[in-house]
This record gives sequence, C-alpha cells and structure tokens, in this order.
Amino acid sequence: MGARRLDGKAVAQAIRGEVAQGVREMRQRTGAAPKLVAVLVGDDPASRVYVRNKVAACSEAGMRSEEARLPASVPQEDLLRTVRALGADAEVDGILVQLPLPPGIDRAAVLLAIDPAKDVDGLHPLNAGRLAMRLPAPVPCTPAGVVELLDRSGIPIAGKRAVIVGRSEIVGRPLALLLLQRDATVTVCHSKTQDLAAVTREADLLVAAIGRPAWLVAGHIRPGATVIDVGINRLDDAGRAASIFGPDSPRVREVRERGYTLVGDVHPLEAEERAAFLTPVPGGVGPLTIACLLRNTLRAARARREGEGGW
Repeated sequence: MGARRLDGKAVAQAIRGEVAQGVREMRQRTGAAPKLVAVLVGDDPASRVYVRNKVAACSEAGMRSEEARLPASVPQEDLLRTVRALGADAEVDGILVQLPLPPGIDRAAVLLAIDPAKDVDGLHPLNAGRLAMRLPAPVPCTPAGVVELLDRSGIPIAGKRAVIVGRSEIVGRPLALLLLQRDATVTVCHSKTQDLAAVTREADLLVAAIGRPAWLVAGHIRPGATVIDVGINRLDDAGRAASIFGPDSPRVREVRERGYTLVGDVHPLEAEERAAFLTPVPGGVGPLTIACLLRNTLRAARARREGEGGW
C-alpha cells in the first residue's frame, strides 16, 4: 500500500467556503466587503501568477481586491510611500507585498512599513512577536494551512515528534511555533544540520520547506510518517522529471509539451513507499496558502470595521 494523499484542495475549498459565508454576513452587517491590496514590484512571471491567483480568489469569496504594480526600478522610498499610503487608506483591510522583491530593495524596511493591523501575511515583526507570545495575531498563511490540513485530516499533533527542514520566517520558524503550541516536540533543521537523515528519520511528522526539488528521499523518512511537502519547484528538464516520476509518467509528457512541471522538496515515489500520509505537489499545501490569506483578510476586516478581535 502506498501513502494516503492528503487533499489540500478539498480542505482549502472548505476554508474558502467558510470565508465566503463570513464575507456575506459582514456585508449584511456593515454594507462593505473586505478589501485586499497586493503590491507587486517588478515583472517576475511566478509572482505575477501568484498575485493573479490571489486576486481571483478574493473575487470568488466576494471580497474586493486590487493589484498595486510598481516597476522593478522603483526607488525604495516610493515603494515605502505606497505601502504606508495603503496603511492609511480606510478602505483597505489587508496588505500583502509579494515576495521576493527585486535586488536593491531592503525587504525588512518594506515589511516594517506595513500597518500590523493589515499585515495579512503575518510577517511584520510585531505580529511575529505576538505569535511567539501566544497572543492573537495573523499567522503566516502557509504554516496556518499546514496546521489546518493536519487538523481536518484527523492527524494528531500533540505528543508527536515533528521535524521541519527549513528555517525561513515565512514557513519554518512560524510553523515550529504553531506545532509547539499544539504540544509537538519540534526540531528545525537547516543547511548546517549534521547527519540530516538521522534527524528526519526520527520524525512522526516531517515537513519539507527548503526549495530543492525532490531532495528528501526514502532514507530521510521514517516508515509510517506523515510527510508535508511545502516545496513548489519548477522542473523544465524531461530527463530529470523521468528520474523523479518514472519515464512513462504524465509529468514527463507535461515537461515536453508545456515546458515544465512542478515538483516538491520530497521525492514523490520514494516518499509514497515509506510514508503513511503525504501531500501531493501540486494540490497539497499550495491551495491552503491562498485560503488562509483570504481568512486572514476577513479577520483583519472584522477587527478594523467591527472591533472583533481574535485571530
């Protein structure tokens, strides 16, 4: 028997349905729907797709949304001015700055310019600190999605040994806090971790978030573990795709016909043989990120417009 696939699409759809209902109720009470503004700097193709998908998801949920696009050459002070203006705009409930930013722009300065009350990505240091102190705060969307997927799939967290490979402030660090708060025993690994496989093989719950295609293999996975693959890597080499998915896989044809396919940070076939539960790529964690962004935007709007707290 192979690993059971965890259906991120279905869980994301359920969350989006809950958000849409919340938006309808808010509109009835206040006469206004939440509004999200996505700030896109430059012309990175992947970032354009991400922003377009987020704007479309807002529309489906009944929210208002806008894209504020700036050229890659924009002076940093102009970008900061744009972000601060959105913070002062009473019609805007949520602000996200699409990452990565072009070279030469101070990422930390831009995140600090976001109004913490409108920080629907949960990346402002004030919100990161509140999360660390177990105070109400917007939770970064991908970690929130991972926890939702585990909960709604009936996979216990308390008492489990969790290993996260990747320590970014977007995924690894906040996810470690969330799992600790749910009584898991958490280890965070990174590029300097010695004998990584020996550590990851101890995990009941293994999370990969390193941005390296098919990098974690069978030797990293304890039999019967739950494997959450956060990675989304673009693979444009048909030979490499064949070595990962098998020469007859539709994913190889996808590379030849479309020019690329997507693969996570975990080798899918090897994980399939070892894990009890596994998230597919695509269709696993990715849809949950956008669903949790919508939920954060609704919660921010409620807090601002109705004085309703509690993230």
